[in-house]
Amino acid sequence: MPSRVLRSLLGRLYGVYATSAFALTILPLCLLIIAGPTLRSRRAIGRAGTQGIMRLIGCPIRVRGLEHLPEGPCVCVANHASYLDGMVLTAALPDRFSFLVQHGAASWPLVGATIRRMGVSFVNRGSPREAAVATRDLLRRLHEGESFAIFAEGTFKAEPGLLAFQPGAFAIASRAAVPVLPVVIRGTRRVLPEGARLPRRSQIEIEILPPLHPEDSSRDAAHRLRDAVRARILARCGEPDRLAVTPHP
Repeated sequence: MPSRVLRSLLGRLYGVYATSAFALTILPLCLLIIAGPTLRSRRAIGRAGTQGIMRLIGCPIRVRGLEHLPEGPCVCVANHASYLDGMVLTAALPDRFSFLVQHGAASWPLVGATIRRMGVSFVNRGSPREAAVATRDLLRRLHEGESFAIFAEGTFKAEPGLLAFQPGAFAIASRAAVPVLPVVIRGTRRVLPEGARLPRRSQIEIEILPPLHPEDSSRDAAHRLRDAVRARILARCGEPDRLAVTPHP
């Protein structure tokens, strides 16, 4: 009993420290990003700042598999388990990657302005017309050499487990004839799970897997690509398969 009480107390003390340290450093980081003169400098500030914050709170980011990054444009697809995922993936990927973010994030105080300055693209899945416009823009930018990162589950739940992957990213990759880069994020759910009041200490690991190439531009090929990417991420993310709970569209 005393050891459990001590562990609980130490956990709470760490949570208070990490929350305070995060709150004191994230505002200056956001302001630096917003004030950055170029997109490249803003993304560099975001990467370095996030890495520094996570080290400060005792949750360093370990990245493996950088040798698998394609030289040309690609679509990076990662699992989603925590609000921290966007930050840590930003810290792990080169600055040539833009992020696809749900359109609601654009209105978040400070965060919305920060991610806009980092060049994210907002996607409104609830509007077919807006989604079609966004798709044409993404295809154009991929052909021009940009790369994108997206959380294909579209959301995350409190319960551990990999949800169904939405088909959009894979349809775009197939139409643009660019590879999909599977990326596995581990540890963020332990640090800051859905509904947690205080963070917990844990190392965060990002593993970049070898890219997969679309067979052709057909819808069936995009679905096969989606399933293959999801299977690889599921095998490495250390969480159960929740596909039966949330079937593919």
